[in-house]
Amino acid sequence: MKLPSRIDMNERLNHYNVAGLSIALINNRQVSKTEGFGIIEKGYINAVNEKSMFNACSISKFATSLLVLKLTEEGLLDLDEDINDRLHSWKLPDGPYYPGNPVTLRALLSHQSGVVDPAGSYYELDHTGYFPTMAELLDGSTSYCKEAATITYEPISDFQYSDTGFCMIQQLIEDVTREPFHLVMNKLIFEPLLLTNSIYQPSISASNSTQFACGHSKDGHVVNSQHPIYPYDAACGLWSTPTDIALLVIEIMNALQGNSRIGLSVHTAKEWMSPQLGKAWTGLGIFLDNTEQALEVSSLGWGVGFQCMLVAYPHLGTGAVIMTNTDSAVHQLEGIIGELYQVLKPQLQEFA
Repeated sequence: MKLPSRIDMNERLNHYNVAGLSIALINNRQVSKTEGFGIIEKGYINAVNEKSMFNACSISKFATSLLVLKLTEEGLLDLDEDINDRLHSWKLPDGPYYPGNPVTLRALLSHQSGVVDPAGSYYELDHTGYFPTMAELLDGSTSYCKEAATITYEPISDFQYSDTGFCMIQQLIEDVTREPFHLVMNKLIFEPLLLTNSIYQPSISASNSTQFACGHSKDGHVVNSQHPIYPYDAACGLWSTPTDIALLVIEIMNALQGNSRIGLSVHTAKEWMSPQLGKAWTGLGIFLDNTEQALEVSSLGWGVGFQCMLVAYPHLGTGAVIMTNTDSAVHQLEGIIGELYQVLKPQLQEFA
C-alpha cells in the first residue's frame, strides 16, 4: 500500500497552505509505509520525518480507550460501574440527574454520560506553565474550566462530545492506580508496544525541539505557543507520530486475532468497536462507520495549529494515520487529510 505516484505532495501542501504532514499506512496488521512531507516550522529547513512528533489532539482519546480496556482486563475498572464507586480524589456531585442515573465508563467513553463542556473551556497551557490537577479542573477552580463538572442531562439520552468526560476518566485512572496518568500509560501501553516517540506534557527545549513539529495557523504563521500543550492528558494531551499511533491500532487488530501484546481479550477488542448504548456511530473512544465493504473505525484530532486523523478497518488489517502541523480551519475531510483519505480508501478496503 502506498500513496499514488500521481500525487505531488509538495504541491498539495502548498495548495492547502499546510506546513508539514506525516503519514503511516497499515497493511496486513503491520506498518507498511511511513513518509514525511514539508517542514516542522515555517522559515526553517528541518524536514518532517518519521520521528517528528505532532500534537495528536483528540486522538489522545483513542489511546486513553486502550488504557481503560487494559485496566478493565486487570479488574481495576469496570465499564458499567458507577464511577463514583472508585473515585476518591474527586467525586461527581449530586444533581437532578445524578445519582439517580449511574455515570459509567461506557457512557463517558461514548460521550453519552450527561456531561457538557462549558463554553470557552479546555484551551492550551497558559503562560504560567502550571499544570492543574484533574481534581482542580473538575472542581471548576481553574481558568481552563471555570464551572464544576456535573451531569446536565439524563445519561444515555443524548450524545454530547465531551473533554470533561475524559478528564473524569483520567481522574478515575489515577485514583485506582495511585499513579499519574502518563506513567500508567507508559507502563501499561507505550512500553509493551515499543512506542518510542509518544509523550505527554513534553518539556520542549532547544536540544530536542527539532523532533517536535510547531503548530501553524491557516495563514501559515507559527502559532504563538509554537508547541501547544494541553494539561488534560486523557482528552487531548498526547504528542506522537503516525507510526506510534499505528502501532496502537495494530494492537487492537492483533487482539481480535487473539494475539494481544498487552493482554486484551478478543471479547474486549470486539466490545471496543461495537456500537454503544444505542448509538450506531460511537464505540469506546472511537467512531464507527459500517461501509459496504467493512467496519471502519476512526478518530479525529483538531487543536491549536494541528489536525490529524486515524482510520482503520480492523477486520481487514488495514489503516492510515495522517498528522499535520497546520490548523486549516476546515474539517479534516475538507482539507488535505480528507483528500488523502479519499485516495487511500479503496486501497484500505481492497481486502474486503
